[in-house]
Amino acid sequence: MANDIKSQKEILAKLGITALNPMQEEALLAIASAPNTVLLSPTGTGKTIAFLLPTLRALDVYCENVQLLILVPSRELAIQIEQVIREMGTGYKANAVYGGRPFSKDKVELAHSPAILIGTPGRVADHLRRETFSVEDITTLVLDEFDKSLEVGFETEMREIIEHLPRIEKRLLTSATQGVEIPKFAGVQNPLVIDYLDTKLSKLAIKKVLAPHKDKLQTLVELLHHIGNQPGIIFCNFKDTIQFVSEYLEDHNIPHGLFYGGLEQLDRERALVKFRNGTHQIIIATDLAARGLDIPELNFIIHYQLPLKAEEFTHRNGRTARMNAQGTAYVLQWEQEHTPEFITTTDVVKLKDKQTAIQPQWATLYVSGGRRDKISKGDLAGLFFKQGNLKGDELGVIELKQDCAFVAVPKDKVNSVIEKTNNTRLKKKKVRITLL
Repeated sequence: MANDIKSQKEILAKLGITALNPMQEEALLAIASAPNTVLLSPTGTGKTIAFLLPTLRALDVYCENVQLLILVPSRELAIQIEQVIREMGTGYKANAVYGGRPFSKDKVELAHSPAILIGTPGRVADHLRRETFSVEDITTLVLDEFDKSLEVGFETEMREIIEHLPRIEKRLLTSATQGVEIPKFAGVQNPLVIDYLDTKLSKLAIKKVLAPHKDKLQTLVELLHHIGNQPGIIFCNFKDTIQFVSEYLEDHNIPHGLFYGGLEQLDRERALVKFRNGTHQIIIATDLAARGLDIPELNFIIHYQLPLKAEEFTHRNGRTARMNAQGTAYVLQWEQEHTPEFITTTDVVKLKDKQTAIQPQWATLYVSGGRRDKISKGDLAGLFFKQGNLKGDELGVIELKQDCAFVAVPKDKVNSVIEKTNNTRLKKKKVRITLL
C-alpha cells in the first residue's frame, strides 16, 4: 500500500487543480502545524480539499484501523467527501456511513477498516455503541459544517462520539457562518482561526424581480426563460411549495429536479447526479441544498420564497458566484410583499418577452454495475465509444458508485445507445443499461 500513496502534486493533478487558492494554502499550513484549527470560508471555496490535504498527509500507511474521523451534518456531504477522496486516488481506504441505508451494508464495508471514516453523527454514534470499528488509532477529528450539525439536532451524538475518542491529537472545525459559537464538548482549546468569510472572492449580483401575482408562478417561468439554458437552483422554504412549483414547471415543459428532506435518499442522490451531469439544468430545493453540496458552476439561484433568516439568505447566495466566478441571485417578490431588512438588491430586472428554450442536451443512463464489480470509468467509456458508437464529445459525465454507475449521453442518441449496449458483459458482469 505504501507505494500507492500519492504526493500532493499528483493528487491535485488527478483532481484537475493547477494551483490552490489563498484560503487553501493558508489552511494547509495551519492545519499541519496546529493541534486545533477553525476554518471559516464561504460554501464552494474548496474547504474539503483544504482540510483533506494536510490530514491525509498525517496518516500512517501501515496502520490497519480508522485514523481520521470526519463528522458531517448530512448524508449528501458524507457521500460527497467520500467521492472526493476516491477521486484523489490517495491509496487510503475511505468509507461513508449515514442513516437511510442498511446497517448491514456499513458492517460489510467496515469489516476491512478504512483509514478514513466519514459519517453523520447519528450513524457514527450507532457504530460506536456496537463497536463496529476500533477507535484506538483515531488521532484526527474533523467536524465539517459543525454549526449545521448542531442546528439539525446532533449535539447529543457528537458529544457521545467525542467522549469515546481517547487519542485525539488534532481537531479541526469548519463552517461557512460568521460568529458561530464553538461548543465546549468539542475540546477545541486556543484554536488557530482561518477566516475567509469577509473575503470578496466572488462577483455576486443580487437582483429583484417583481411579480404582479401573489403566487409568482408565471413570473418565475418568465424569469427562467429570461435567464435561458443555464444551471441554477430555485429555493423554497417548504416541500409543499416545491411540489406546487414543480407541477407548474412541468405544465410549462421546463425539465427540473427536486431536492428536499422528505425525499427518499436514493431519489435525492439521483436528482444530484442528473443536476451535475446536465440532464437537469434546474433543481427546486429547500435550504437543505444551501450548503455542503458539491454542485459546481451555478450561474444563478432564485429565491422563490424569501428566506426567513439572514443566515439562510447568505448560504443560498453562496451556491452561485463561487470563487472568482460571476453569478446572480434573483429575489422574486410579489409587488406587495415585504422585503426583510437583511435583503438588499442592486437593481430591479425588467423581464423581456423572450422565450429562450430550457431544454438540456443530456440524458442519464443507469448502468447496473460499479466499483464493486471492478468496473472503472475507462471501462464504461470504452463500452459507450466502441459499442455505443459515441464520438468523443458525445460522452458526458460518468459517476461511478459501488454497485452502479450513471453516464450522461446526448438525449437524441439515448435509444440507439441503449439498444447497442444493454445486456453487455463488462469485466465479468452482464450489465443492464436503462434510462434513469
